[in-house]
Amino acid sequence: MRILSNIVAVAAVAVLYLRGSEASPTPLYRRFGNSGDVIRGVNLGGLFVLEPWITPSLFSQWEGVSNATVVDEWTYCEALGKTECQSRLQSHWASWVTESDISTIASLGLNHIRIPIGFWAFSVLPGEPYIQGQVPYLEQIIQWAGKYNLNVVLDLHGVPGSQNGFDNSGRYGGIHWQDTQSNIDRSIQAVEGLATIAAKYPKIVDGIEVVNEPANWGLSMDGVINYYKNAYTSFRQIAPNTIMLIHDAFLPPSSWNTMNIQGWQNVILDTHTYHVFVKDRLTLSRNDHLKATCQDAANVYNFNTHLWTITGEWSLAITDCAKWLNGFGKGARWDGTLPWEMNGPVYQGATCAGQDSISAWDSSTRIFFRQFAEAQMDAYEAGSGWFFWNFKTESADDWNYIKLAQNGLVPNPPTDRHYSRYSLGGNHWDIDISSPWCSS
Repeated sequence: MRILSNIVAVAAVAVLYLRGSEASPTPLYRRFGNSGDVIRGVNLGGLFVLEPWITPSLFSQWEGVSNATVVDEWTYCEALGKTECQSRLQSHWASWVTESDISTIASLGLNHIRIPIGFWAFSVLPGEPYIQGQVPYLEQIIQWAGKYNLNVVLDLHGVPGSQNGFDNSGRYGGIHWQDTQSNIDRSIQAVEGLATIAAKYPKIVDGIEVVNEPANWGLSMDGVINYYKNAYTSFRQIAPNTIMLIHDAFLPPSSWNTMNIQGWQNVILDTHTYHVFVKDRLTLSRNDHLKATCQDAANVYNFNTHLWTITGEWSLAITDCAKWLNGFGKGARWDGTLPWEMNGPVYQGATCAGQDSISAWDSSTRIFFRQFAEAQMDAYEAGSGWFFWNFKTESADDWNYIKLAQNGLVPNPPTDRHYSRYSLGGNHWDIDISSPWCSS
């Protein structure tokens, strides 16, 4: 879900087919769902891949326990044992996303949901603590989405060995995805499982993301691209008309803007943009957060010129104060309770009190967040659209789209923009970014 450090990386590109700077994007013969060419959606995070900060109640029994080792879904099930883990997670799957949630999402003028899921829904080996049973719940959500005229992107959020070492990959720690061919093969097996579901619901599921956030700093980029190619071949045999999404591996537009893979069709690049995990963004003033979206718009536009591009994750957070956002039991950079490069808070006296609670926000803060939402929507629609992270949370309001929309802090519907001068041309990649904060 997040970028943990400011990475500058160079990818090996020998396997990529170079295109001229004026080349058109990869052919996209399938339109986005039922509602036009711009994706406007939310992620259903915290459902099939646990993240302590989204649903802290699931992890609360280990809070304050010395030497607690429960930090992710692997250790959660390991600590509970399979029987108890099965019982708790089945209850969670049945309650965290309901038909009412899906109906509400549709009523807010959105057209898509992105559903993260781990490889273990399709493959668990002896010695792995994960449990299964997710697929019937996944299919129920897909059916609800169809009922309310929403489309679905299925997202392989965690792969064997972990593609990034984040807790949201299913297992926190090292990056071991490419250590064995078995890990790659099981990832492809999971993609094929998702493709089988997509083929069952071809009018609802219009995309599959074949791996979320592979970390370029811990992986061979040749290997990542080769995996993308193999995933493309494998799931095209099962769901030939489904769009494939590939993540940018945290590489900048310059690493992609003259690249494409020969012969690919219906492929979208996914990039994620947050303002809280690196010093350059976290330390910005409110006005500079708004201005930063102008560069984000340019980046997405440049991506989109060569590969159709969505911003698959973003939020309204400008602090990392949400409880356990940086990992179970960890503090925040904002107030200096998490060790980081500034060796203290963002500024003297910085506090997390009230930072992620709408009830604590004064009128100027509410106006800022509404502007920030509109600025980011403008920026990401310079590409092919966006998915907000997350649809809801237990306590972090700046990450809770439903609550933000119900309080007027994001546009409802998304086109109801009060502060930006937004206009969309006849082509979904041709957008006039003329927000006040981007004016010269």
